[in-house]
Amino acid sequence: MPKQRITKEMVVDAAFEIARRNGMDQVLVKNIADRIGCSVQPIYSYCKNMEGLRQEVIARTGSFIQHFIATHLNKNDLFQSTGQAYIQLAEEEPHLFKIFILRQREGITSLEELYQAEAGEHIAEFIANQLQISVREARQLHLHMLIYTIGIGTIFAVTSPGIAPKEIFSQQENAYKAFLSQSLARDKKREESEL
Repeated sequence: MPKQRITKEMVVDAAFEIARRNGMDQVLVKNIADRIGCSVQPIYSYCKNMEGLRQEVIARTGSFIQHFIATHLNKNDLFQSTGQAYIQLAEEEPHLFKIFILRQREGITSLEELYQAEAGEHIAEFIANQLQISVREARQLHLHMLIYTIGIGTIFAVTSPGIAPKEIFSQQENAYKAFLSQSLARDKKREESEL
């Protein structure tokens, strides 16, 4: 029987699947070798630095999540359905959600910097147009919902046996309505002060 040639892609694929099923702490050379069905020697040739491999798993996780969110969006309600898609991700892929949430974010010293790193360049304008609020309030609403969704998604992902998704979605909807109400009130107050 010919010897199987182990490629870097095979190593990264195996590491990603291990992280997906069991969490990042199980991405170990022995576990990767077992998954591929080889000795640890070929794995070491690609994993001189396990941190580098973990970074590749994090990058693969980011791509997976982008695809997951894109395929779970409601085109008629992109803003709210994005938040719901993240909660669905936490339910269906808890280990990947944890990797995404807990990844190191370098150079972030404020919530504004976090927002700039996590939000798309034109998302605030899109939200403003969709909800008929100012861009300033759309950014604030989006930041509030990012913080809330990350928090409630984390709670959802780490509870056992788990909170019902319906309860999580209800909480998320209540938070959205409260934050939107505040945004509308601030916009109205600004308009009245400009008169």
